[in-house]
Amino acid sequence: MKKRVGLFFGTFNPVHIGHLILANHLLQYSDLTEIWMVVTPHNPFKKKSSLLNNQYRYDMVWQLCEEYPGIRPSDIEFNLPQPNYTVTTLAHLEDKYPQYDFSLIMGEDNLKSFPKWKNYEVILERHHIIVYPRHSEGETHPDLLDHPKVSLVDAPRVEISSTFIRKAIKAGKDVRPLLPPMVWKYIDEMNFYR
Repeated sequence: MKKRVGLFFGTFNPVHIGHLILANHLLQYSDLTEIWMVVTPHNPFKKKSSLLNNQYRYDMVWQLCEEYPGIRPSDIEFNLPQPNYTVTTLAHLEDKYPQYDFSLIMGEDNLKSFPKWKNYEVILERHHIIVYPRHSEGETHPDLLDHPKVSLVDAPRVEISSTFIRKAIKAGKDVRPLLPPMVWKYIDEMNFYR
């Protein structure tokens, strides 16, 4: 039997307690044996805005994962051709780690736009999709909700956004309760988002 690994993609700019709560919940209350937090690289075709460079964001995720053995950081997309698509990353991971069965973790908001993803049918055919609750506009296609490969999980709903945290830091607010301590220490020492 293959080990089931959940892939939690994100820019993690910065990684915060909402990400950690969700990853830990799925590790404790599902049949996933590991969660890989896949740090998505900066898209060279998009405006840089306030996105920290890839390595800094990976370092924050790595520091968070040190205290949670079942949660691992992944920089797998850093070395794939850009712009990259999830279907390409999944194919690459299947080739590199044939001993694992990869599931995709996504919020309800992403499930609504999932039919617009490149080769989404291939992803659905080959991978289980674990969907966590998230406030968003619009309806999810009924075929996706009833699909045997799609599981909606009753995970805690934590409405914290990295955008809010970045703006709060820039405004001089105390955001320590929203960040794992080691991540806050790193952001503070590196003077990020100010």
